[in-house]
Amino acid sequence: MRDRPAYRAAHTPEACTTQELLAAVIRGSDRLPGASALLDQFRDLQAISMAAQQELTQIPGIGPARAASLKAALELGRRLKTPAEDAPTIQSPDDAASLLMPKIGHLEKERLMVLILNTRNRLIGDPIEVYNGSLNASMVRVGEVFRPALHANAAAIIIAHNHPSGDITPSPEDIALTKAFVQAGRMLDVDVLDHLIVSSSTYISLKARGLGFG
Repeated sequence: MRDRPAYRAAHTPEACTTQELLAAVIRGSDRLPGASALLDQFRDLQAISMAAQQELTQIPGIGPARAASLKAALELGRRLKTPAEDAPTIQSPDDAASLLMPKIGHLEKERLMVLILNTRNRLIGDPIEVYNGSLNASMVRVGEVFRPALHANAAAIIIAHNHPSGDITPSPEDIALTKAFVQAGRMLDVDVLDHLIVSSSTYISLKARGLGFG
């Protein structure tokens, strides 16, 4: 009994592995294989939380009820971690850049990050990495950029990526991607407030330069 995930989660949750905590949420006789399959497919909790219910139910042993329990538990954890009243308000490109430059400005590979905002421009959760690698319009899936915002019922997003060279001059590809993001945001009713290019010491706002917004 004391070795079961539900018992361990109830009495010593801090000692549980991620697999055991997931197993305690989904429950059932096949809970441990189901939890293992989730981690094999999605790698981490953030990816699981962003997955659509249809994706979760493709995992053996994860039906609609278990998928709903997972989504609810992960959303509760997110809300506990970042109470809405304590979340920072993004009022300017400077505010967004101050959050993102320390995270990605120094990296040697390009990373595409998204800030998710509510109707008062308060940050919902942490900045989310949605792409890792050289950015180009043929490889970046616009839907993946908006998925976290749609999942959170967000009102707006700010997109940012780094230039590992330190040269933050927007490329034609950066501008083309920005146009695609803005157009998709209009269709999805999620405002794209800005697209920033950052380095470790500075940034540029494509919206302020009138690039891709119009």
